[in-house]
Amino acid sequence: MSRLLKPKGGAVLLDGAAVHRLPAKELARTLGLLPQSPIAPEGITVADLVGRGRHPHQRLFARWSRQDDEAVAAALEATNSVDLADRPVDELSGGQRQRVWIAMALAQQTDLLLLDEPTTFLDVNHQIEVLDLLVDLNQQRGTTIVMVLHDLNMAARYADHLVAIADGRLHAVGTPAEVLTAESVRAVFGLDCRVIADPLSGKPLMLPIGRHRMLADNR
Repeated sequence: MSRLLKPKGGAVLLDGAAVHRLPAKELARTLGLLPQSPIAPEGITVADLVGRGRHPHQRLFARWSRQDDEAVAAALEATNSVDLADRPVDELSGGQRQRVWIAMALAQQTDLLLLDEPTTFLDVNHQIEVLDLLVDLNQQRGTTIVMVLHDLNMAARYADHLVAIADGRLHAVGTPAEVLTAESVRAVFGLDCRVIADPLSGKPLMLPIGRHRMLADNR
């Protein structure tokens, strides 16, 4: 769907149109993509990078608008990056850079957002902030969020629909309760575990069983 790969057969459709035939700018007004390891131009500031998310909405020879300013400001605020606006991106920490890239994707204001490991490099507090933000986008704006997460418990807590892939093949698809099971974790990751109900969300919670697990003292 992101057009990074061409299908060997058939077609990938978005709103009934083949994505590989759509003009790039037209597709970018509907679909936003944040790859796992994006590269920023050398010396670019945070505000300028986030502003590039507005490119698909700008017409030839059109001036930067108040709407563009508002979109960039909202994206910086939502990702807690306002204080970074004037700093060069290449001077930021890994976690700060990740928040800025997410801000650029938000500034694009698309109906569909594809994210490859958006919580990479983030500490647990910022992970929760980002995932909460994505849920807000989904619930308040109707944005469809598709993302890759390797933290199974975060995926189960935040996602409505999970897809598990093993050896390049679809292993399971469905609700978190249907997909995050001890059997699926063993089949996909080769890991023994127990799955219980998360006491906060009620969603499945995976507890890994390692070789050096500590046993409860029942004496």
